[in-house]
Amino acid sequence: MLVTVWFELFERSLRAEEKQNYRNIKGREYFFADFILHHLTVFSAQPQHAKILARLQNIYTLYPLCSVAERREMLEESKRLLEGLRDPREIRKVVAAQVQRQAQAEAASDWRDVPVQFVKGVGPKLGEIFAKVGIGTVGELLHYYPRQHLDFSKCTRIRDLRKGELVTVWGMIHSVSLFSPPAKKQMTIVKVVVRDGTGRLILSFFHQGKQQWIRAQAAQRFPEGAQIILSGTVQWDSYNRSLTLDKPELQILENSEELESLEEQNLIHLARIVPVYPLSEGLNMKWVRRAIKAGLEAFAPKIPEPLPPELLKTLPLPGYAQALSEFHFPSSQESLQAARERLVFQELLLTQLGLQFRRKQRERYESGLVFAPPGELSQAFLKSLPFELTGAQKRVHQEILADLQRSEPMSRLVQGDVGSGKTVVAVLAMLQGVENHYQAALMAPTEILAEQHFHKIFEWLLPLGVQAELLTGSQGARSRREALARLASGEAQIAIGTHALIQEGVEFKRLGLAIIDEQHRFGVKQRALLREKGLNPEILTMTATPIPRTLALTLYGDLDVSILDELPPGRKPVQTQLVKESQRQRVWDLILYEIEAGRQAYVVLPLVEESEKSELKAATSEFEAYQAYFPSLRIGLLHGQMKGQEKDLVMRAFSAHELDILIATTVIEVGVDVPNASVMVIEHAERFGLAQLHQLRGRVGRGSDKAYCLLVTDKLSQIARERLEVFVSTNDGFIIAEHDLRLRGPGEFLGTRQSGLPDLILTNLAEDGELLDLARSSAQTLLQADPELKSRENLQLKQELYRFFRRHLSVLEA
Repeated sequence: MLVTVWFELFERSLRAEEKQNYRNIKGREYFFADFILHHLTVFSAQPQHAKILARLQNIYTLYPLCSVAERREMLEESKRLLEGLRDPREIRKVVAAQVQRQAQAEAASDWRDVPVQFVKGVGPKLGEIFAKVGIGTVGELLHYYPRQHLDFSKCTRIRDLRKGELVTVWGMIHSVSLFSPPAKKQMTIVKVVVRDGTGRLILSFFHQGKQQWIRAQAAQRFPEGAQIILSGTVQWDSYNRSLTLDKPELQILENSEELESLEEQNLIHLARIVPVYPLSEGLNMKWVRRAIKAGLEAFAPKIPEPLPPELLKTLPLPGYAQALSEFHFPSSQESLQAARERLVFQELLLTQLGLQFRRKQRERYESGLVFAPPGELSQAFLKSLPFELTGAQKRVHQEILADLQRSEPMSRLVQGDVGSGKTVVAVLAMLQGVENHYQAALMAPTEILAEQHFHKIFEWLLPLGVQAELLTGSQGARSRREALARLASGEAQIAIGTHALIQEGVEFKRLGLAIIDEQHRFGVKQRALLREKGLNPEILTMTATPIPRTLALTLYGDLDVSILDELPPGRKPVQTQLVKESQRQRVWDLILYEIEAGRQAYVVLPLVEESEKSELKAATSEFEAYQAYFPSLRIGLLHGQMKGQEKDLVMRAFSAHELDILIATTVIEVGVDVPNASVMVIEHAERFGLAQLHQLRGRVGRGSDKAYCLLVTDKLSQIARERLEVFVSTNDGFIIAEHDLRLRGPGEFLGTRQSGLPDLILTNLAEDGELLDLARSSAQTLLQADPELKSRENLQLKQELYRFFRRHLSVLEA
């Protein structure tokens, strides 16, 4: 790109952002800040440009996090920096002025950016190996946390050693001998006998090569009479008929006659609580320990405390630098626990600050739509329903109405267990929008779910004179054109669809409410695109996946959470049983009994087609097997590889009771509603997560008939059996969700990583609930007193927040 064109594009972008009042505007491909960051990468830079480019990159990395006033200052600074890039003679003045302004704020974090190769003992070669595991700077090195710790801190007498124990032994090298086994002349075994006055320990070390060289090395490595410390796991050596240590860490003590205790030796591999780090090919455990120890010794004194003094006083936790040192090389189990709690608290505090900061910015700079109270349309809809709302539905409806009548933007997540009636709540919210002369949109993650919603809502609203439109990817061109025209003109008041709702060409006349169903299936940018279809429409998010409290607070800490925790009256708990492969006749008998009684059954499998490498039953082969076993029954097949129209035809046939049995994959997991279905058979149930099993079980028991869920399994491991027994024991989705979180962790729980949040490296959400509550309340207190984190005591914390969200800034824009 020509330099003149590059400068013109940059300046034009600055003018556009100024014109839009520093909103971080969205272009065709990028937000403003993202475009500038991309634009900087194509500049033909010279060495003298480095500092200015680095400053510009820093500005636009932080830009989405900043207030409008700060963004205005950043654009003014950018103009001055551009002059420096244009005329090299001005660079020195520009750089000096900008660096001096930022030096105080950013000096504290300079230690993190030092290349790891400059840590004592690392160097360029080891630095390249560290780079393979993502360690390029001192900051990344000191945050490369141990995956576990081994306690070698207490010395054990040899006579007290027990097989299988982790121990540390302090003794004297009594003798060293070498020999080669008769069958392996090329191997030399070095036998070292260690005594401590209470017994002896024999260590064997195996070598290949000339015995003369090995003898000289052994004499140098194990001088007889020297003091030695050993740490490892006690094993029985059947050859020497003696106790030994398996792969011991060892160190010869220097000047041992002058030592009074082990603490006087600077030991990092043994005789202490030892860190164990994850390794990749080419990376040695001792190298990692030495590098981190050297990094801590050099840089820990330079690490500033990010927490404000007042907050730190209220916490019974160590400072940041001390916590880092103690977590890597703890002086005791108590200090290790305190260090972990401090680092976990900081992770959670920064997450909560980011989410609360996002909400504060949204409330400060965005105006919500103020809806009038419910009118005749909502009342007519409630009267038309053949059932009464549950207490939970009434409560959540009132919470949503209160949000819609406030001037601040709505920030609410409705969380309902399977069958709790969140669709009715969504319709009441949409009717509230229609009564206020706005349009409403409901976006679902799959076509089946979108179509299910559409058919139900269309049927409910047609008598009320409210027109709903369906938009999906598989829709015909003519049908799509007509639907788009009705939405653009305002003739259609409600749109229901999939990702098709956020595609180019979809325009609303006056979108005032957007509802995102199963919102964890959508990414941050997809949710933002739906918001952009209107002028600051209210956003309501919903999920039928019960989410544990700690995970909900972490993912959705900026949202108010409403919980639908009551099932409609008349619903009976689904009877759930574990069934072995050998008991298959019971499964077929139950299916036949229920079908003869006029009901229907699902059979769910994890695969579409069988492969040679897998013994799992596939939907296609099971479909053929059921046709052979039940020749007189009407059986359908449904899986994700079918075209949308084919899937729709099968689901319509099953819903209309034109099919008795539906063989399916997990495409029916969410949203399929056939009240007449009373049997759910899940093949290879051990292959599904608990949350997924709960969703599948929720497809039956939706009517007044008794329903059954049969989990067909074979050869279960102990862990798999315990997991499925939890599922069998309860129908409560929130109890199941807590167990699922403990077993699988937050990363896998929702089956997606689309939250956009930084990873929680040390936090265990199943165990750290108290720290999460403390972090959440601390974040709220801090932002209540200082919404922009501008005060002097909060500057370090704000810098830490920037760094924490550095690679995840889009989450703060959503």
